[in-house]
Amino acid sequence: MAIKGRADGRQGSGEDTDRNAGPLVAHWLGIQHRTPAWRLVLAFAGGAAGILAVAVILQHWLGDGAAVPLLIAPVGASAVLLFAVPASPLAQPWAIIGGNTVSALCGIGCLMLTGNVTIAAPLAVGSAIAMMSLARCLHPPGGACALTAVIGGHAVVAAGWSFAVVPVAADSTVLVLAGLAWHAATRGNYPHRVPAPAAQASAATGYSIADIDAVLAQYDELLDVGSEDLDRLFRQVEGRAWRRLHGVIRCDQIMRRDVPRIAHDATIDQARAQFGASRLRGLPVIDATGHVKGLLGADALAHPGDAAVARSINTTPCTAPPETPIDELLPILSAGMHLEALVIDPQGRLLGMITQTDLLDALWRGHIAEQIALGSG
Repeated sequence: MAIKGRADGRQGSGEDTDRNAGPLVAHWLGIQHRTPAWRLVLAFAGGAAGILAVAVILQHWLGDGAAVPLLIAPVGASAVLLFAVPASPLAQPWAIIGGNTVSALCGIGCLMLTGNVTIAAPLAVGSAIAMMSLARCLHPPGGACALTAVIGGHAVVAAGWSFAVVPVAADSTVLVLAGLAWHAATRGNYPHRVPAPAAQASAATGYSIADIDAVLAQYDELLDVGSEDLDRLFRQVEGRAWRRLHGVIRCDQIMRRDVPRIAHDATIDQARAQFGASRLRGLPVIDATGHVKGLLGADALAHPGDAAVARSINTTPCTAPPETPIDELLPILSAGMHLEALVIDPQGRLLGMITQTDLLDALWRGHIAEQIALGSG
């Protein structure tokens, strides 16, 4: 039998209803999360700079004698996406340039075909949506470009097909170039690219990008986010949940500090002796100042004994700062791409090393400590 009511036995009050109404109304209206102040400043300055660049460049290029407006309203909407949500698929270069231009062509074509603004306007917007989707450049301001081509007045209608080139394509291209320069100057990530993961999770032990794509394909609504962004978000959520459940264990807490190391100018014979004493599958290679130059794997011992170690090392080993939580190493070492991680200081000097065995041991000891704590509780 389902039990209804409050845990304290009291009746729900009008005050409770009022308190719950706020979030419900906000959810129904779709009120967005608050934007951080620094991001708000960047969006404001970037949007203003982008539109200024379009106006100045088009004015300088075409002068005052242009037959059509040099700056059109839909470009302002494109600037909102470009500078406020640059990670959105709807704000990428092809979406802005292709979406606006394709939509303008749709509007021009619909007006020429029907000769009636009332009929051409809905057809223009509808066909723009369809054509942008087919061209994979969906861009909401494109709908405004299509409508502008229909109701823009005598100058726009008289321009014919050229309206899609100037000002639509020209404005869009200059705006994108301005956005590229702005995001490069402010160290933004545009065009948006998701950093490649250090290691892909095994499909046998976790989800894959293909799983995300399959779910998105079955989703009833179009999400303004790519599968790569979702994957990165999920990985971060997994790491945060792991730390909440198990606590934070840092690399400097479990690393081997007395790990053998090989000089950069050593020979394979000298390295072979080091491997025999350590029983490790990889040893760090350092220079005279202690800076890491790479990692020498056990497979390099097959080379001639007088060969230089420097010619056989992996110059891009897995490295981590000492304060790195070990859960960030889990997907890297467990995926088999790396068998060990070198712990280095900010200057690149070796502090220690963590192997797969060290990581497994730390996780096991953490599990045992949890079980003891639960048993004593």
